[in-house]
Amino acid sequence: MKPTLFIYGGQVNREFVKYTATLTKKEKPRICFLPTATGDALWYINYWYELCHDLDVEPHVLKVWISSSSQDWDFEDYLLEMDAIIVGGGNTLNMMTLLKAHEIDKALMKAYKKGIILAGGSAGSLCWFNGGFTDSRPKQLTFVEGFNFLPYSHCPHYHSEASRRPLFHHNIANGILTDGYACDDLSGILFEDGKAVKSISLNEKNHSFYVYKKNGEIVEERLNSEII
Repeated sequence: MKPTLFIYGGQVNREFVKYTATLTKKEKPRICFLPTATGDALWYINYWYELCHDLDVEPHVLKVWISSSSQDWDFEDYLLEMDAIIVGGGNTLNMMTLLKAHEIDKALMKAYKKGIILAGGSAGSLCWFNGGFTDSRPKQLTFVEGFNFLPYSHCPHYHSEASRRPLFHHNIANGILTDGYACDDLSGILFEDGKAVKSISLNEKNHSFYVYKKNGEIVEERLNSEII
């Protein structure tokens, strides 16, 4: 399979899990959830299993808050057994710092190149791009560098948080961010081989956008979405 990423602007939800499952082309895919951005919060893990309880998937969770005495496997081996991996929302900066410290970012790249579907929303979408702005620090949204699986900037929560859209435009205009993609909370984009191939939305009110600078001006191009 081609290297495939499915990103969306907001929180993981049942419909996006179902869509991720279809991308694997498996009858009952093994899907692993990473709740790292919330510190492996129990409520988030329980929410994941609730989402999956009546779906035709085999749900798994990868925790990073562990001790070696409680595990007989390593992160990379565990992830490479999956058909899809979904990264949850939360604190983007903390999440990426932990994933890098454990070299899980390298395991995710191996999974990506192997054809395992990668997905996620909010922090779980921003992390795949070359950069964007995050609420991971006090007081205001600040820049964070992503894992650079996709060579664009990214903005989740595009219209649900009033400051996101103008900040994204301003920083692309000033060269702080590259041209990039933005998603409303209930909209997402499918990337194959690093290129956007389809926009997905759960309703007519949520959209995805390609935002770029042309002749010194910012252009916001709304992508045509398939409603699922």
